[in-house]
Amino acid sequence: MKSLLKILFVIFVIWMSVGGYLEYTEHPKGKVVMGLGVLYLAFILMPIFIYWRYRDGKYKKYVIKDDLFFPKKKKEE
Repeated sequence: MKSLLKILFVIFVIWMSVGGYLEYTEHPKGKVVMGLGVLYLAFILMPIFIYWRYRDGKYKKYVIKDDLFFPKKKKEE
């Protein structure tokens, strides 16, 4: 999975570099290439990265628990 992420990131960097070059040379398809690169980042690379990073429940230490800030009130009988 880690090597897949590295490959996808390299593809993204190359893709955005080509898009930047096309924008610099004012090619008519430059904006399309840059836009597709952003979509690639948002819908392919980032979800795979987020899944890989938090797949083993490592995120649980970052979750704020309500009991810490709002202690439960004791019921008076």
